[in-house]
Amino acid sequence: MSEDAPNIVAFPEPGSQGNSTQAGKGSSIMRSDLVEEASKIIPEPPVLINLVSARVKQLNLGRAPLVQTDHRMGAADIALTEIIEGKIAVDEEENED
Repeated sequence: MSEDAPNIVAFPEPGSQGNSTQAGKGSSIMRSDLVEEASKIIPEPPVLINLVSARVKQLNLGRAPLVQTDHRMGAADIALTEIIEGKIAVDEEENED
């Protein structure tokens, strides 16, 4: 992690020894500012984690992003941006019992 990117939070890939040095497809590096903004929209951490995880899986399987992206954004950043911009949300019907 570089010193000029203090708002990056790295999460090790399952089965790795914490050697997550590349950003991009399949990476679990997320910008902390995006995590904070998305948590204002979805304040329950488990719900936010599940939504981001499901969307990352879709993106990695080839689904098109719903927001403008650049080469520096990983799948998690794209998913978080989609949440922030209101492009994806939790289906409230599934949460009602």
